[in-house]
Order: sequence, then C-alpha cells, then structure tokens
Amino acid sequence: MPTAVVTGATAGIGAAFARQLAAEGFELVLVARRGERLSALAAELPVPVEVLVADLATTAGCDAVAARLTDPDRPVDLLVNNAGRSLNRSFLRSTPELEEELLRLNVHAVLRLTLAALPPMVERRRGEIINVSSVSGFAATMPGSTYPATKAWVTNFSESQAQLVREHGVRVMALCPGYTRTEFHEVAGIDMSHSPGWVWLDADTVVRAALRDLRRGRPVSVPGWINRVAVFGMRHAPRRLLHRVARDARGRIGHEER
Repeated sequence: MPTAVVTGATAGIGAAFARQLAAEGFELVLVARRGERLSALAAELPVPVEVLVADLATTAGCDAVAARLTDPDRPVDLLVNNAGRSLNRSFLRSTPELEEELLRLNVHAVLRLTLAALPPMVERRRGEIINVSSVSGFAATMPGSTYPATKAWVTNFSESQAQLVREHGVRVMALCPGYTRTEFHEVAGIDMSHSPGWVWLDADTVVRAALRDLRRGRPVSVPGWINRVAVFGMRHAPRRLLHRVARDARGRIGHEER
C-alpha cells in the first residue's frame, strides 16, 4: 500500500487530499498544528493514518516531518505540501515577525520538505510531490500583500525541480488553485462575501484536477477554466494594464488581521 504525507491536512484542500487519497488506498501521514482535528479526520478515514502534529513555521516542526520523509524503513510515495497562510494586512502595516513567519511556512517549509523527500524518491526512481501554490502567484496581484510573491516562488521552484527529476521517474507539480471554498480566508480574517459565486471551486474539485494533472505529468496544474483564463491574462497582458486592473483579492487594503 503506497504512503502519502499531507501537510495542512485539517481542513480545505489538505483534508480533501486526505479523503481522496484514502479512497485510492493510500496509507496517510497527516500533518498540522491542531492535533485534535487531525485525530478527528484520521478517525473518519478507512486506511491506516499516522498523525504528526507539527508547526511548519518552526525549525522543529520542519525537522520532525523531514525525519519522517527520510525514514528508510517507511518510504513515502507522495508528498503534498499544502500548509500555507496569508496575511490580511498591507505590507505598510505589517511587521517583520509576521512576514518572516509567512516566509517560513509558505516558502521555507516547502523547500525543506521537498529537499527531504526528493533524494529518496530519486534513489528509488519513483515518487511524486505536489506543492500547493496559487493563481495569484502569476502576477503582482493583491497590492500590498506578500502572499503572491511566496506563491510565485513555489510555482517556479516546483517547475524547476520537475525538470530536474523527471528523468529519474519522479514527478513534481505546482498546484495553482484560484478561489476555493475552504477555511483559508476565514482563518486569515479576510472577508470574501462580495466575491461572485461563479469564481469559486470546491476543494474536492481542485484535488481531483490536481491528481489527474499529476498523473499526466504536468508540472503546473490550474484547475478550472476561469482560473486558466485568468492565468493566461496575467502571463500575457501588458504589465501597465495588469497593474491598473489589479485589485486586492482580500478586499480593501489595510484591513487588520483578525
């Protein structure tokens, strides 16, 4: 039975990955900060589940998950780097502590865990990694937010690693969802009530598209035709036009976090 590690597994896209992979027969290692919610999710799933409570914004948390990924007696077939966050505030009102925590979780943890997982996968000549990025990473969207910059890094990093390891039978893919119905915005204190319903996807749809694209060997997955149109525009529109129409996807700039 193959094994998958899913970070940020207690809700949203992470929980959807856990349920879908369990349905496909994967044993699971679920990672998040909230142990009670991890245990509750594990109890729902019809496969063996290992619960690993870790804060990936800390060195100790990354080390604990990296140790599991490199355990030679318990190889991992699929890593889903899903844990991440945003900040509901303009850069002008942010603090070094908040921005550094954002970078540790959205960037450093992805780097650290990918670096732990890839060498054993390359040695075995099989394995897969999905790094959850965002449509927002394709342009300077959300003025005053550093979140899109972190996701631009995730996408480019994942594409680069995909090119490096594909000849070894290993796949790496950046998953770039747009608006997805999860707890993500609520946890960040972001009011999305004015966003039209037609722009949203549910987490299960995102996960099904991600796994399909991974198995097709795509280095980047953008679920939903609306998101693909948006990415095309962000990639090809003149920068001046893009900057003129860009808006803060969290609502008005400067809202205080929580």
